[in-house]
Amino acid sequence: MEPQEFAVGLDIGTTKIVAMIGRKNEYGKLEILGVGRSKSLGVHRGVVNNITQTITSIQQAVSQAEAVSGIQIKDVTVGIAGQHIRSLQHSDYITRGDSETVINQDDITKLCNQVFKLVMLPGEEIIHVLPQEYKIDGQSEIKEPIGMYGGRLEANFHVVVGQVASIRNIGRCVKSADLELSDITLEPLASADAVLSQEEKEAGVALIDIGGGTTDLAIFKDGIIRHTAVIPQGGNIITQDIKEGCSIIEKQAELLKTKFGSAWPGENKENEIVSIPGLRGREPKEITLKNLSKIIHARVIEILETVFVEIKNYGHDEPKKQLIAGVVLTGGGSQLKHIKQLAEYVTGMPSRIGYPNEHLAGDSDTESTSPLFATAVGLVLKGLEANEFHTAKSQQKEAAVSNANAGNNTPVEEKPKAPETEEQQTVTQPRKSKGIFENWANKFKDFLDKAE
Repeated sequence: MEPQEFAVGLDIGTTKIVAMIGRKNEYGKLEILGVGRSKSLGVHRGVVNNITQTITSIQQAVSQAEAVSGIQIKDVTVGIAGQHIRSLQHSDYITRGDSETVINQDDITKLCNQVFKLVMLPGEEIIHVLPQEYKIDGQSEIKEPIGMYGGRLEANFHVVVGQVASIRNIGRCVKSADLELSDITLEPLASADAVLSQEEKEAGVALIDIGGGTTDLAIFKDGIIRHTAVIPQGGNIITQDIKEGCSIIEKQAELLKTKFGSAWPGENKENEIVSIPGLRGREPKEITLKNLSKIIHARVIEILETVFVEIKNYGHDEPKKQLIAGVVLTGGGSQLKHIKQLAEYVTGMPSRIGYPNEHLAGDSDTESTSPLFATAVGLVLKGLEANEFHTAKSQQKEAAVSNANAGNNTPVEEKPKAPETEEQQTVTQPRKSKGIFENWANKFKDFLDKAE
């Protein structure tokens, strides 16, 4: 079977659902082949609350992307976020039976398996285990333990936890839209892949992805994910404030926010007024831009301060911890005028707007490079990474088979593995793997197949 040269990212958000098809060009950059976008009708704060409406919205976005690209979509890489996602830090260790042999991937897998056995709250399940630093026989700050000698292997883990029902509902929507769920990825990590450089991840950066229903936070330091959080407030709550504060309908409030809105009230003069048509013959309504920006400013300050509390929870203001270097804002909410300056004011750190052009080909249109599509671009990148992983695996198998057929009796440097237990199968490779939730996708497929 020929390896698939393109990948599809499906971003199921609160305000929009985006299907994006992309492939790598000859220079290794991402080339967007088609984008489909539909209004999200069945999702609230990142969680599916109407299966039928969500399926319809997914089908509309996928049909658009197929029409633009001329490619039929079968497999998708889906992002997961929502207020049910939480994270925690955990340390664990194993004692190796033979310290005279080097640490291998089986030891890492065994250690990760132990973390998956942690008891969670009812209805919760560990989605993913992200190893951070390792410690071998007391020697700390080891990033790559494979190939080293040691008897006691310890590690600090970043554990991502979610509600089982919410995750399965997304799987059901994708399957009911006649699509295969090839991979599931935490959305802040997908956005980070799209907008952050490796240098920023090393220096330390807080990515703030302001969506319609939620604001996602991902903190990186020394190239490792250190903290994730989902705040159940986003751009929609600003629109609601404008709607109530100005006594207008939601559609007009959204237009006011995107066309005239500013997060910094100081720049507007008292005499700057925008007129909104009255409903069914009523008089037009006049709203001053200063009042509009005051309403927006109050809510954005609240969102940013909540995010900053999470950044401090990571330990940003502790003297012993290394400080992060800055803030990157992305998502639809980051397009609000002067939000960059407000983020700098609240956090006291340098800020920038994150555009997903870090990996995009030079001829990409302006729509693809908008912060609005950061998550979708990151999901396509995850899908392509998964394709490359499977291609490399199949090539290794083919090489092994051809060597065997050629009468090559050289033993392969790989110990025969015992059949994996169900728990072992849930562990994703902590380093370069198909995607951060590779085995979750397989579990959901099995679950959905049994449900039919």
